Amino acid sequence: MELIILFTVIAVLLFTTVIVLLSRYKKCPSDKIMVIYGKVGTNSDGTQRSARCIHGGAAFIWPVFQSYQYLDLTPISISVDLKNALSRQNIRIDVPSRFTVGISTESGIMQNAAERLLGLKMEEVQRLAEDIIFGQLRLIIATMDIEEINTDRDKFLEAVSGNVETELKKIGLRLINVNVTDIDDESGYIVALGKEAASKAINDAKVSVAQADRAGSIGAAEAERDQRINVSRSNSEAIEGENQAKAKIAESDAIRREKEAEALKRATAAENIQAAKAQQESYAAQQEAEQARALLEKARLEADIIVKTEIEKKRLELQAEAEAEQIRRRARGEADAIRMRREAEAVGMYEILSKQAEGFAKIVDSADGNSNAAIKLMLADKMEKLISLQTEAIKNIKIDKVTVWDSGTAGKDGKNSTADFISGIMKSLPPINDMLDLAGMQLPEYLAQPKGESENAPSEENKAE
Repeated sequence: MELIILFTVIAVLLFTTVIVLLSRYKKCPSDKIMVIYGKVGTNSDGTQRSARCIHGGAAFIWPVFQSYQYLDLTPISISVDLKNALSRQNIRIDVPSRFTVGISTESGIMQNAAERLLGLKMEEVQRLAEDIIFGQLRLIIATMDIEEINTDRDKFLEAVSGNVETELKKIGLRLINVNVTDIDDESGYIVALGKEAASKAINDAKVSVAQADRAGSIGAAEAERDQRINVSRSNSEAIEGENQAKAKIAESDAIRREKEAEALKRATAAENIQAAKAQQESYAAQQEAEQARALLEKARLEADIIVKTEIEKKRLELQAEAEAEQIRRRARGEADAIRMRREAEAVGMYEILSKQAEGFAKIVDSADGNSNAAIKLMLADKMEKLISLQTEAIKNIKIDKVTVWDSGTAGKDGKNSTADFISGIMKSLPPINDMLDLAGMQLPEYLAQPKGESENAPSEENKAE
């Protein structure tokens, strides 16, 4: 029993292992690409491979070390309604088109798809391809004229296919089909080209019809003429000798030739008239096309001038704003400098006045608190300067250059005119006491008393006695 149980357990383990191994053997459908990632080997240069792609086969996926995902090969249809694309002639056109793309199965491009598209939804892949197609389509239109895009459609589609597919291969996609439905422009240039081509075709057809009619008329006339000549020659040989008949035949031939000449003249005139009309219509169509080109060129030049004017206007506005900002900064700097200078001056003045107050307080303290004594000390120190200022008034008067006309008679107080003149000059000097009164100060009593009072006033000792 133990052996049976052991063999049963081993068989179950082997069966389970086989089932697990078989479940890790994955087959890739034909409409998908199986991308195996993880530890998948190295490249030829020794670098680690990012993924291994399999299309239309099967592979064993090692558990733990490897995993896998599928890339869908279903074609993606992208509608590209390109509007206002700028051509080489600076004319904006609309190019509605439809592109069909899909993930490529080429070895190198399939590796790009595994590295850049794995894990993305179909809508995300479509938006990515649409962005690439828009950019390349604008780039191609910018290198071609409208005539090339409109008439040589094969060249345009070839350029679109080449450029777009080159860019799509970088992300692992390939271009399956391109279909440009219609091309239109906002200026009407393509419509004008169509009218010109239609007018030319109509004129060519009219000329061909006129030439065919002319050839038919000439051929019929020649055939009839040959027939008449042959009949006349036969009749002439048959009825030789009948002069009257010959004369009538000759007269009939003359009339016939005259009518034929007139008919030929009318046919030639009609042909010339038709040719002139066709040429006139062709010239009119060419004139309309040239007028359309002239209007287009005028619009392009006006657009260039307007754009340049707007750019210059914006540049001047930015320059004016920059200059205004510099003026504001300069004014703000000057205001700050003035404020700091005024603050410094105020601080200096405050320090000076504070020091002066401290000095005056020390002078009062040194005078035992007697402010009058302190003032006397300060006045004694400034007396020399005050007297000097008084004498400055007459300092520069040159007495020897002054001429006084004196009659010799004595004036008031027994003084003559010269003495009064000199005395008046001295009295014109401002007295010290008056100057101090104007300044809000007062001299000490011993200086402010009049001269007579100070001399006659009794001394303190006499008052005490």
